[in-house]
Amino acid sequence: AKHVRPGGSREGASRGVPLAEPVDDRLRLNRRTFVGASLAVGSAVAAGPAVAGCDRTDKDHHEGHDESHTAVIRAQINGEHREFTVDNRMSLLDMLREQAGLPGTKKGCDHGQCGACTVLVNGRRINSCLTLAVMHDGAQITTIEGLADNGRLHPLQQAFIDEDAFQCGYCTPGQIMSGVGCIAEGHAGSPAEIREWMSGNICRCGAYTNIVNAVATAARDH
Repeated sequence: AKHVRPGGSREGASRGVPLAEPVDDRLRLNRRTFVGASLAVGSAVAAGPAVAGCDRTDKDHHEGHDESHTAVIRAQINGEHREFTVDNRMSLLDMLREQAGLPGTKKGCDHGQCGACTVLVNGRRINSCLTLAVMHDGAQITTIEGLADNGRLHPLQQAFIDEDAFQCGYCTPGQIMSGVGCIAEGHAGSPAEIREWMSGNICRCGAYTNIVNAVATAARDH
């Protein structure tokens, strides 16, 4: 005998083919009830953790975050003692711009590829976007704002003006800070050497020739 699927045609009845047994309405109801109950329980379990955390206020969350993820940084910035409370994840660049109020240090690529954020830390030039502020507690930091002496421009700042070594000026603070470090390191003996040791500083305006001339001029007068 052939088997007929549930809900199949009654045509087979005239041929002596048995029909599928009808589904008991009580069984259908029980299945529906079971599925509904299962969905309800699952939703309640999933929502449990979220509901359980509702009694925590945003204030509690932020206070806990502040206590466990901040540090006090003390540093000599441009000859002045400064102290800040910073997030442990804050870059030195962001601390200088946002907390120290020194926006001369520029955020260019923020990936250590353009040199716009160059500063001197303990006399050495670094990309401030690639280092954490908490790593420089007690350091001596010099930014572009700290180069002038009682209103008198640093020789390299003056050389940049005399040699017309900038156009839009966005990269200029980093170029000058890198140039100061380059001269102090003894890597400004020739135009080729300057280009090599200043290669980490990008000028989108293409003022490289005049930048090299400015560094060379300041190096001669150093």
